[in-house]
Amino acid sequence: MAANEHEAKMAHPRMAAGALFFDADGRVLMVEPTYKDYWDIPGGYVETGESPLQAASREVQEELGIAPPLGRLLAVDWAPNTVEGDKVLYLFDGGQLSPGAVEDIRPQAEELRAVRFVPPHEIPDRTIPRLARRILAAIEARAKNSLVYLEHGQAPGDIAA
Repeated sequence: MAANEHEAKMAHPRMAAGALFFDADGRVLMVEPTYKDYWDIPGGYVETGESPLQAASREVQEELGIAPPLGRLLAVDWAPNTVEGDKVLYLFDGGQLSPGAVEDIRPQAEELRAVRFVPPHEIPDRTIPRLARRILAAIEARAKNSLVYLEHGQAPGDIAA
Protein backbone atom coordinates (compact mmCIF):
# COMPACT_ATOMS: atom_id res chain seq x y z
CA MET A 1 0.00 0.00 0.00
CA ALA A 2 1.38 3.39 -0.97
CA ALA A 3 2.00 5.95 1.77
CA ASN A 4 -0.77 8.27 0.52
CA GLU A 5 -3.27 5.35 0.46
CA HIS A 6 -2.27 4.45 4.01
CA GLU A 7 -2.66 8.09 5.08
CA ALA A 8 -6.11 8.26 3.48
CA LYS A 9 -7.26 5.26 5.53
CA MET A 10 -5.99 6.61 8.84
CA ALA A 11 -8.50 8.25 11.16
CA HIS A 12 -8.04 11.94 11.94
CA PRO A 13 -10.56 12.38 14.73
CA ARG A 14 -11.48 15.62 16.39
CA MET A 15 -10.71 15.45 20.08
CA ALA A 16 -12.52 17.13 22.94
CA ALA A 17 -11.93 17.08 26.68
CA GLY A 18 -14.01 18.00 29.67
CA ALA A 19 -14.09 17.78 33.44
CA LEU A 20 -16.56 16.51 35.99
CA PHE A 21 -16.81 18.64 39.11
CA PHE A 22 -18.87 17.74 42.16
CA ASP A 23 -20.26 19.55 45.18
CA ALA A 24 -20.38 18.15 48.73
CA ASP A 25 -23.74 16.50 47.95
CA GLY A 26 -22.35 14.55 44.96
CA ARG A 27 -24.10 16.71 42.38
CA VAL A 28 -22.36 17.30 39.04
CA LEU A 29 -21.55 20.78 37.75
CA MET A 30 -23.25 21.32 34.39
CA VAL A 31 -23.28 24.32 32.10
CA GLU A 32 -25.96 25.62 29.76
CA PRO A 33 -24.19 26.77 26.59
CA THR A 34 -25.65 29.65 24.57
CA TYR A 35 -25.01 27.71 21.35
CA LYS A 36 -26.64 24.37 22.28
CA ASP A 37 -30.17 23.35 23.19
CA TYR A 38 -29.02 21.03 25.99
CA TRP A 39 -26.83 21.18 29.09
CA ASP A 40 -23.19 20.07 28.93
CA ILE A 41 -20.13 19.82 31.14
CA PRO A 42 -17.21 22.28 31.08
CA GLY A 43 -14.83 21.45 28.25
CA GLY A 44 -14.18 21.80 24.56
CA TYR A 45 -12.00 20.88 21.63
CA VAL A 46 -8.33 20.02 21.93
CA GLU A 47 -6.19 22.48 19.99
CA THR A 48 -3.13 21.60 17.89
CA GLY A 49 -0.15 20.74 20.10
CA GLU A 50 -2.30 20.54 23.23
CA SER A 51 -2.93 17.40 25.30
CA PRO A 52 -6.48 16.47 26.27
CA LEU A 53 -5.69 17.32 29.91
CA GLN A 54 -4.32 20.73 28.93
CA ALA A 55 -7.42 21.36 26.81
CA ALA A 56 -9.79 20.45 29.64
CA SER A 57 -7.91 22.75 32.03
CA ARG A 58 -7.88 25.61 29.53
CA GLU A 59 -11.56 25.24 28.72
CA VAL A 60 -12.54 25.16 32.42
CA GLN A 61 -10.60 28.36 33.00
CA GLU A 62 -12.08 30.05 29.92
CA GLU A 63 -15.67 28.99 30.62
CA LEU A 64 -15.81 29.20 34.42
CA GLY A 65 -12.95 31.53 35.38
CA ILE A 66 -11.46 28.99 37.81
CA ALA A 67 -8.35 26.81 37.51
CA PRO A 68 -8.65 23.88 39.91
CA PRO A 69 -6.23 21.02 39.30
CA LEU A 70 -7.78 18.21 37.29
CA GLY A 71 -7.32 14.63 38.37
CA ARG A 72 -7.21 11.35 36.57
CA LEU A 73 -8.91 10.32 33.36
CA LEU A 74 -12.33 8.79 34.02
CA ALA A 75 -13.64 8.01 30.53
CA VAL A 76 -12.67 7.89 26.88
CA ASP A 77 -15.57 7.89 24.43
CA TRP A 78 -15.40 7.24 20.69
CA ALA A 79 -18.40 9.26 19.56
CA PRO A 80 -18.40 10.20 15.88
CA ASN A 81 -21.31 12.06 14.39
CA THR A 82 -22.52 12.75 10.88
CA VAL A 83 -21.63 16.46 10.98
CA GLU A 84 -18.16 16.38 12.56
CA GLY A 85 -16.94 12.88 11.69
CA ASP A 86 -14.74 10.83 14.00
CA LYS A 87 -14.48 12.18 17.55
CA VAL A 88 -12.68 11.00 20.67
CA LEU A 89 -13.82 12.56 23.94
CA TYR A 90 -11.86 12.55 27.21
CA LEU A 91 -13.45 13.14 30.60
CA PHE A 92 -11.27 14.03 33.60
CA ASP A 93 -12.03 14.08 37.32
CA GLY A 94 -12.24 17.65 38.61
CA GLY A 95 -13.06 16.43 42.11
CA GLN A 96 -15.20 18.12 44.72
CA LEU A 97 -15.09 21.89 44.45
CA SER A 98 -14.64 23.78 47.69
CA PRO A 99 -17.30 26.37 48.59
CA GLY A 100 -14.71 29.06 47.82
CA ALA A 101 -14.06 27.66 44.34
CA VAL A 102 -17.81 27.54 43.69
CA GLU A 103 -18.11 31.19 44.73
CA ASP A 104 -15.24 32.07 42.37
CA ILE A 105 -17.03 30.66 39.30
CA ARG A 106 -17.56 33.41 36.74
CA PRO A 107 -19.35 31.94 33.69
CA GLN A 108 -18.20 33.34 30.35
CA ALA A 109 -21.33 35.27 29.33
CA GLU A 110 -20.84 34.84 25.56
CA GLU A 111 -20.71 31.05 25.92
CA LEU A 112 -22.79 30.14 28.96
CA ARG A 113 -26.34 31.01 30.02
CA ALA A 114 -26.13 29.21 33.35
CA VAL A 115 -24.08 26.94 35.62
CA ARG A 116 -25.74 24.55 38.04
CA PHE A 117 -24.98 21.50 40.17
CA VAL A 118 -27.28 18.68 39.07
CA PRO A 119 -28.08 15.43 40.90
CA PRO A 120 -26.94 12.46 38.77
CA HIS A 121 -30.50 11.15 38.38
CA GLU A 122 -31.51 14.43 36.66
CA ILE A 123 -28.67 14.40 34.11
CA PRO A 124 -30.61 12.41 31.45
CA ASP A 125 -33.38 15.05 31.58
CA ARG A 126 -30.93 17.91 30.91
CA THR A 127 -28.76 16.63 28.09
CA ILE A 128 -28.57 14.38 25.04
CA PRO A 129 -28.59 10.61 25.65
CA ARG A 130 -24.99 9.79 24.73
CA LEU A 131 -23.61 12.63 26.86
CA ALA A 132 -25.79 11.54 29.78
CA ARG A 133 -24.50 7.97 29.39
CA ARG A 134 -20.88 9.26 29.26
CA ILE A 135 -21.28 11.37 32.40
CA LEU A 136 -23.02 8.60 34.35
CA ALA A 137 -20.40 6.02 33.26
CA ALA A 138 -17.63 8.41 34.37
CA ILE A 139 -19.32 8.92 37.75
CA GLU A 140 -19.43 5.14 38.17
CA ALA A 141 -15.77 4.80 37.10
CA ARG A 142 -14.84 7.49 39.64
CA ALA A 143 -16.63 5.58 42.42
CA LYS A 144 -14.79 2.38 41.43
CA ASN A 145 -11.44 4.18 41.01
CA SER A 146 -11.32 2.92 37.43
CA LEU A 147 -11.31 4.11 33.82
CA VAL A 148 -14.04 3.31 31.31
CA TYR A 149 -13.83 3.03 27.52
CA LEU A 150 -17.06 3.93 25.74
CA GLU A 151 -18.51 4.10 22.25
CA HIS A 152 -21.35 6.62 21.91
CA GLY A 153 -21.45 6.75 25.71
CA GLN A 154 -21.82 2.99 26.18
CA ALA A 155 -19.43 0.25 27.18
CA PRO A 156 -18.84 -1.92 24.07
CA GLY A 157 -20.49 -4.95 25.74
CA ASP A 158 -23.64 -2.87 26.29
CA ILE A 159 -24.02 -1.81 22.64
CA ALA A 160 -26.77 -3.64 20.78
CA ALA A 161 -25.58 -5.36 17.63
